[in-house]
Amino acid sequence: MSTPNPNAAFEERRRRAHAALRAGQAVTAEAWLRALEAQSPGEVNCLWLLGAALLDQDKIPESIATLERALASAPEFANARVDLARAYRRGGRAAQAREEVRRVLEKLPHHHRAWLAYGDVLVDLGQYEDARITFERARLTDPERARIEDATTALLADERKKAEAVFRHILQADPSHVAALIGLAAVSLAADRPQDAERLLRHALKQSAYIPLAYRGLGPALTQLGRLREAEAAVRYLQKIEPESAQTWITVAAVATRLMRLEEALAAYERAARLKPDAVGLRMSAGHVQKTLGRRRDSEASYKAALQMDPGSAEAYWSLADLKNYSFSDAEIAAMQGLLANDRRERTNEAQLHFALGRAFEQRREYARAFPHYAQGNALRRLDAPFDIENFERRSARIRAFFDTKFFSGRIGSGDPSRAPIFIVGLPRSGSTLVEQILASHSRVEGTMELPNMLNIVGQFDDMAAGRDGYPETAGRAPTTQLTALGSRYLEETAQLRTGSERFTDKLPNNFSHVGLIHAILPGATIIDARRHPMDACFSTYKQHFAEGQNFSYDLRDLGRYYRCYLSLMDHWDAMLPGKVLHIQYEELVREPEAQMRRLLEHCGLDFEPACLSFHRTRRPVRTASAEQVRQPLYTTGIAYWRHFETQLEPLRQALGDSLERFASIG
Repeated sequence: MSTPNPNAAFEERRRRAHAALRAGQAVTAEAWLRALEAQSPGEVNCLWLLGAALLDQDKIPESIATLERALASAPEFANARVDLARAYRRGGRAAQAREEVRRVLEKLPHHHRAWLAYGDVLVDLGQYEDARITFERARLTDPERARIEDATTALLADERKKAEAVFRHILQADPSHVAALIGLAAVSLAADRPQDAERLLRHALKQSAYIPLAYRGLGPALTQLGRLREAEAAVRYLQKIEPESAQTWITVAAVATRLMRLEEALAAYERAARLKPDAVGLRMSAGHVQKTLGRRRDSEASYKAALQMDPGSAEAYWSLADLKNYSFSDAEIAAMQGLLANDRRERTNEAQLHFALGRAFEQRREYARAFPHYAQGNALRRLDAPFDIENFERRSARIRAFFDTKFFSGRIGSGDPSRAPIFIVGLPRSGSTLVEQILASHSRVEGTMELPNMLNIVGQFDDMAAGRDGYPETAGRAPTTQLTALGSRYLEETAQLRTGSERFTDKLPNNFSHVGLIHAILPGATIIDARRHPMDACFSTYKQHFAEGQNFSYDLRDLGRYYRCYLSLMDHWDAMLPGKVLHIQYEELVREPEAQMRRLLEHCGLDFEPACLSFHRTRRPVRTASAEQVRQPLYTTGIAYWRHFETQLEPLRQALGDSLERFASIG
């Protein structure tokens, strides 16, 4: 029997320690490396890796001492010198760090990690333009550059699986590869997984503290997570290092939009457009912001400018249709029909054309011609955004079962007691924007937008279980102190969107599923349910091409079943929390505005103010499909509108079943 080679065993243990370090497990790596260093004192590779592991744990003086010891034995050890430069920089010795990394690059001009470290040093020294050039040199010297570029091209072409496979393959060999980590984070962002994106980007930034590509992803990831101050800091850095990049200003605009600083967002899109004048999407983005600001003519002009740049832009046609009061000409209708016949670029493009044509014919009261376009547009959207209605029904039943009398009685006194938030829930296209506009017209209330913060909290509870489906059951593990902390966190995150008003609105309709959790973490919050006749509510939703987030809306039967889940959940909250939720019926609100507004304000603990009756004169950003409608006086033409399509909507009526009986008197 042969004796194992002690050198081979030593090398294997060192290799495992290096792999742990690359994977971000610095504590584990340190323990293994100390054992190896004790076995073979002064072994330079162990000293190098130990110094790097200490650096990853912010043990800066000890890291410097260890790396200097390694270099005393092996002055030409490039990787150790690069990490010593990183440690010097982290210790506030940027000038010394610059000299160390220059020594490496003089002899090894293609040393990828050295260029990354040099870029970080130059940022610390305030030499932003030189740093930008240096980070570009790092990109060009990346040994995996060709594969990274192939994966990036695939991602831009929306071939996510292909891109993800390449990035993961690179990371299997080197879990600390900066560009692959950033690329995989981009895949996570595209898949609406901002927590994963942030984790990957933080690991990348451990390797290179200032690489601009990481900040391009970090800004949007933190924005989605509701951490807006951190997101703003990320984009401010981009403005310093890449002020002539259109992508920088697109990222600035996205964060500014989320912070409700719409003028700043519009200026950023305009600057990006000057840097990239042939980008149709920038003209579209400017139009969307102008619409939100209530600049109707400007938004229409932007959409038409996009069409001049690209006559086949279906998004531009749909955006014109979504202005609600835009009338398409015969020539525009013919152009859209021609695009459907001859220029089918992709399903999303085709779907938007069908939605726009449906709206065009509906405005002309050609209902029989309109509906087939709506049906085809929805069918195409459903292919790209499928929805599992059975799973939603099961989840709704789990929520009803979990948030029972025992849950609420066991958590009396939990949560942040603030009365500031007013949650407006319900289904899309049911009057929630109208309710928000009325409240935002009150002197004590600030209207914000559809805030993702509650969904982020729910997502964290989901992530606590295998399969990311832990909510609501994992909420049962949260002690009252954690529930209170979550309520305080919600208030802190949303404070960044407010300008000092006593109360504020959170108008995310989908929060109807989470009234129980809202009450547990914010027991003083007010909750309004904006409700509309199910046939009108569902059909109005069916006609809307949503950018994201409402996948249930692309099938009439799913819509009916979804509405029934909504009703059953609202009935459950009424039973568990009597009087907590005020139901505002859209039809009653438009027929008896003052009486219903007084009822609404009383529930919110607010005195009546005449400005609420003149809500359409209130100037504020509105980011929903109803943006133009709430800037007009009340009208009743939307009541029972579904009857124009009564025959085509039979599948919806059947899916709604006996729930329609509850609304027999209003439509």
